[in-house]
Amino acid sequence: MLGKEIDGLSLLGSGHTDYVFDYDPDILECFDNKHPENNYFVRLNCPEFTSLCPITGQPDFGTIIINYIPDKKLVESKSLKLYLFSFRNHGSFHEDVINIILKDLVTLMDPRYIEVIGKFTPRGGISIHPYSNYGQKGTSWEQFAEQRLLSVKID
Repeated sequence: MLGKEIDGLSLLGSGHTDYVFDYDPDILECFDNKHPENNYFVRLNCPEFTSLCPITGQPDFGTIIINYIPDKKLVESKSLKLYLFSFRNHGSFHEDVINIILKDLVTLMDPRYIEVIGKFTPRGGISIHPYSNYGQKGTSWEQFAEQRLLSVKID
C-alpha cells in the first residue's frame, strides 16, 4: 500500500513524510466514519506539542488533548500529527492555539461534539490549561457543549 492514496488520504501509507514548520490547516485529512449510527468518543493525546510565544519567540511546550464524537468524518492521525507539528514556528498565546485547533477540526469534520484541552508546561511559574469546545449547531450536542463547558474540570 506504500505510495497509494487510500480513500482520499494522501499522507497515510505514503512512505514519505514532509514536515511543515509553519502553521498550515490544509495538512489535515479526514476519512469516513464507518459507524455513524453510534455515539462514541475518540480521544487523541498529543504530549509533544510545541509552539512559540508571540512576544518573546521562546518555545512553549504542552500536551494537547482532543476528545470528539464523530458524525460523518474522523481526522486521520498522521495528518493531525503533521498539522500539530506545523505550530512549531507559529507564535500564538496558549488560548489562541486551542481555539485555532478546535475551529480547524470543526471545519474539517463537523463532529457532533469536540473539545480541545491544552496542558502547557509552566513559564514564569504559571501553567496555563485552556479548554475550548463545540457542539453541532441546532442539535442536542450544542446544549451538551454548553453544559460541559460550565462543568469541566481540567487537572
